[in-house]
Amino acid sequence: MGFAAGLTAGALAATLGCTPPAPKKAELQPLKLSDNRRFLVTRDGKPFLWLGDTGWLLHKLNREQTEQYLEDRRAKGFNVIQTSVLHSLDVQNAYGSRAVEDGDAARPLVTEGADPGNALQYDYWDHVDYAVDLAAQKGMYVAIVAVWGANVKSGRVSREQAAAYAKFLGERYANRSNVIWVNGGDVMGTDSSETWNIIGSTLRQHAPGHLITFHPFGRSRSSEWFHNAPWLDFNMVQSGHRTYEQDPNGVGQDTWRHIAVDYNLTPTKPTIDGEPSYENIPYGLHDWHLDRYSHLRPEDYSPAAPQPLWQAADVRRYAYWSVLAGGFGFTYGHNSIMQMLLPSDKQPGAYGATMLWTEALNAEGASQMQHLKRLMLSRPFLEQAPDASLVANQGERYNHIQAARGEEYAFLYTYNGREVEVNMGKIKGNEVKASWYNPRNGELTEVGRVRNEGIAAFTPPVPEVKDGNDWVLILEKSEI
Repeated sequence: MGFAAGLTAGALAATLGCTPPAPKKAELQPLKLSDNRRFLVTRDGKPFLWLGDTGWLLHKLNREQTEQYLEDRRAKGFNVIQTSVLHSLDVQNAYGSRAVEDGDAARPLVTEGADPGNALQYDYWDHVDYAVDLAAQKGMYVAIVAVWGANVKSGRVSREQAAAYAKFLGERYANRSNVIWVNGGDVMGTDSSETWNIIGSTLRQHAPGHLITFHPFGRSRSSEWFHNAPWLDFNMVQSGHRTYEQDPNGVGQDTWRHIAVDYNLTPTKPTIDGEPSYENIPYGLHDWHLDRYSHLRPEDYSPAAPQPLWQAADVRRYAYWSVLAGGFGFTYGHNSIMQMLLPSDKQPGAYGATMLWTEALNAEGASQMQHLKRLMLSRPFLEQAPDASLVANQGERYNHIQAARGEEYAFLYTYNGREVEVNMGKIKGNEVKASWYNPRNGELTEVGRVRNEGIAAFTPPVPEVKDGNDWVLILEKSEI
């Protein structure tokens, strides 16, 4: 009971017999909202800048691979892994173990014991436990999507089943302090809204120490449906994968606009872009209705098709725009990592992926996310607030300059390296020290000190206006 066909009990036992032992228990400080309700902080009040990675199909990895993945992400500065534990109702993990019986979410398949050397005593949920505990040992949190939205939207998960399943999850993981709950899963809140409310409130009842959010459909925000729901602690945006041209009536790539909407809502709740354009994924994903791509079907898509792929520079733009717009962090994604593309998977994978997950670990954008985290935490993050009035020469689309400040510092991000004109006098000090920060490698170039009055113009150290030649202008109160 508890294992799908495909691996015999003996074969599974042999596979598991050489796996790493269970990690030593490590309890991270639980997260909570900051006093101003704009950020997340640890129990002792230290700022927590969420730097997430979308490992949606983490269950496909065995123990050794899970260790490899989590250790790589830890080393690159990631501190949250977003994953889905019930991506489909027939989901199996790397060892052939199913999550639920006969596609019934109300009947999780669990066995007695958790011996990885015994196929009859290591079930799907034991493997989830292993990943969650290993992440905690590495100082990382796991944002768990309880059930992917399509399963609920299709009617295959009833309200009664949802309540029973959420109770199971809440009770099983209530004492694991590194768990964050993600309701929904790439779905509109209007699709089965009552079921989402049941899941949210049930998780709150049985795991009261955990934060809860909602992962919405592309180009939408959880706040559109659940901002006032008592179970929702913070909002999540999926700014999505479309270009300006593919989203002519929306906000296109301006993820900062989504964050700005949430930032100005009452009551105040933190917000984050939990799914922007992934690195190495085609523009628009399923956007096949465009005339010149209408002949393509999703299953036929490959990198040879007309749509280009999002690159590291695009990921950086989304990251800096959203955090400086008021987000409490950012979630990175890569086409091959999100689906954990294995050699045994159909090639190419979803959305034309051909790079294996092990190769994608070292994608350029993934390595550069740590520079965002390092910069934001180098100044008092909990007092940072967006301030468009800093920018005297604001532009549209790629010319947009996103600005935020604290009492004694300001950050202004230009995606294409154009000159930044600043309305001075917004931060303390008669003089300010100016520096340029390189989001590609984290290097700092000092400019000097300027009077904190009038309008001052700053040109990046590599004065070429070009998409992806991005820089952050740092202004801070001068100590001299």
